[in-house]
Amino acid sequence: MPRPDTTLTVTATERLSPSMVRVHLGGPEFASFVANSFTDMYVKLVIDTADGPVTRTYTVRDLDAEQERLTVDFVVHGEEGAAGPWAARATPGDTVVVRGPGGAYRPDPTADWHLLAGDDSALPAVAAALEALPPDAVGLAFVEVEDAASRLPLRVPDGVRLTWVERSAAPDGTSPLVDAVRAAPWLPGEPHVFVHGEAQAVMHGLRPYIRKERGVPAARASISGYWRRGRTEESFRVWKQELAAAEQ
Repeated sequence: MPRPDTTLTVTATERLSPSMVRVHLGGPEFASFVANSFTDMYVKLVIDTADGPVTRTYTVRDLDAEQERLTVDFVVHGEEGAAGPWAARATPGDTVVVRGPGGAYRPDPTADWHLLAGDDSALPAVAAALEALPPDAVGLAFVEVEDAASRLPLRVPDGVRLTWVERSAAPDGTSPLVDAVRAAPWLPGEPHVFVHGEAQAVMHGLRPYIRKERGVPAARASISGYWRRGRTEESFRVWKQELAAAEQ
C-alpha cells in the first residue's frame, strides 16, 4: 500500500556542524502526518532538482506534536547529491513533499544491553534510540563522523558508553566503525542491536560479526545499509534487491 503524501513547510533551519544541517518542517498539513513509535522512523522526501524531482530517504530526528514540528537532519557535502544541497539552501516558506513514515526498530527496554552503531547517516536514528532508552539502560554506542567538529551533543544514559569514531584519523582503506565495534568488549547477556550506515561496512563488515560470530538472532538485530559509496539512492535500491535475492 502506498504511503500517504504530506506537503510540509520549512519553518527554520540550523547548521549543527560543518557537515550537518537540521531542517524543521511544519505548516497547515502537519496534522495529516501520522507518526509511528519507531526510533528509526523514516520518510521519503521528494526533492525538486534541475533535472526534476528525486526521492530521498531520511530518518526523522524528532517529531513534536505539540509544536507541530517534524525535524530532519541532513549530511551535507557541498553540492554533492540532491537532498544535502536542498537542505543547505532551504529557507522558511519552502515546501517539500513528505511520504511515509516507515520504520521497524525501537530499543527493547527489557534487553540486557544495547549495541548501537552507525555513521553520519544513521546519527539521527542512533540519537533517537539513545533518548528512548530507560535511565538504567546498559550498552555501547558507536558513531562514525568525519572529524571532531562533526560531533553533536547527545543525551546518553549513564550506563551506555558512547564512542565517537573519526574517519579523518583512520588509515586509508580501513573502516573505523567496523574496527571500533569489533575491538569493543562484548557485554554479558542478550543484546538488542541496531547497526545502520554505509552498506559495505554494515552488511559485510559488521553483520557477519554480530549474527554469526556473536550469535545474535535476526529478531534481536536491526542491521541494514542506508547508502552505498559511489551509488545514488536509485542504484542503491537495485543493489539491495540483488543482495537480498542472492542471499535467498
